[in-house]
Amino acid sequence: RRVLFRSISMVFQNVYLFHDSIENNIKFGKPDATHEEVEAAAKRACCHDFISALPDGYNTIIGEGGSTLSGGEKQRISIARAMLKDAPIIILDEATSSVDPENEQALLSAIVELTKNKTLISIAHRLSTVQNADQIVVINQGRVVQRGTHQSLISQEGIYRNFLKQKLESAGWAL
Repeated sequence: RRVLFRSISMVFQNVYLFHDSIENNIKFGKPDATHEEVEAAAKRACCHDFISALPDGYNTIIGEGGSTLSGGEKQRISIARAMLKDAPIIILDEATSSVDPENEQALLSAIVELTKNKTLISIAHRLSTVQNADQIVVINQGRVVQRGTHQSLISQEGIYRNFLKQKLESAGWAL
């Protein structure tokens, strides 16, 4: 089991950060990392700039659960943690679901950087998260009901195309 857990990094929808420094929260992925390694991971995760702008930079103490940071900032710190661990398998569980539009592009850039040359398992409902996947697996009530690329799934009847159609139709709604 330990070998398996060392081979996997996870970025969850609800990121938990410890009441500790930003540096130590990133080091959670690799406790013996140097400051230079932490900073390099933060730069790749698109969070170095906002960390550097904080009064104590990497030594800034994060509130319990990351309460002093936005959702996008917490996600990018979580991605920096996963980058530092450098596991060959990455699991993203709704990693972009609670991110504001201002942070989404930085987060998506960080995810692209995190997943280079890695096996990625992404659990998502956002089209931007899954549309470029090599294989999309649609699960309904615990069963695989569709499998394929974005292009193949939109060309066939099923949950994926219906979900996309509803999303596109709802984008035109106005109150």
